[in-house]
Amino acid sequence: MSRRSSVTDELVLGAEPRVDLLPPEVAAGRRGKALRRNLGASVVLVVLLALAGVAGSSWLVMQSQDNLVLAQDRTIELLAEQSKYVEARNVQNEVDLAISARRLGASTEIDWKEYLESVRTILPTDVTIDAVTVNSASPLSLYDQATVPLQGARVATLILDLTSTNLPEAPAWLTGLKDLPGYEDGTPGTITQTDLGTYQVNLVLHINEEAFSQRFADAEEK
Repeated sequence: MSRRSSVTDELVLGAEPRVDLLPPEVAAGRRGKALRRNLGASVVLVVLLALAGVAGSSWLVMQSQDNLVLAQDRTIELLAEQSKYVEARNVQNEVDLAISARRLGASTEIDWKEYLESVRTILPTDVTIDAVTVNSASPLSLYDQATVPLQGARVATLILDLTSTNLPEAPAWLTGLKDLPGYEDGTPGTITQTDLGTYQVNLVLHINEEAFSQRFADAEEK
């Protein structure tokens, strides 16, 4: 007995005869049940995935909270350790402040004793220093600069009242004084002959920042 397939239109030999006597509604109902089962399984799968995501997120949140607590505990420990050295830090701050104040206070310092000794060695032996007037810079204010053109910057002015037994050669003295550290420029003042036959001379020397001793700065750099 032969049967022709309605799907492939092929001739099948020896096939078992079958007849579906059920109404189409029954087959449709079966297909609907299968579809509902598949949909139900999909919904269950989605719910399970959602629950897994929530559980994973909750676990990550708990881990983050644990890490945060550990970090906070570590911070508290470090702060407690630092508190032991507060006094040492305060002392160090006071030392640093004192060093800075000393550096600032000595930033415009000139060793005038040594400077005047250098002046004495340059001047002729028959010249005596009668009076010295010093006007120097302060670390808290700028030094007044010259208003005359071609005069360099200065940080101090040294006025010397001198006495010479011979007619002084002030320009020659100034030439020798150029070897002084920080010498910027100099001008001769008045020359007056006394009743004793000596000569009184006034010299004005302008000193620049190269004359600063910087003794504390040198010590701190070392």
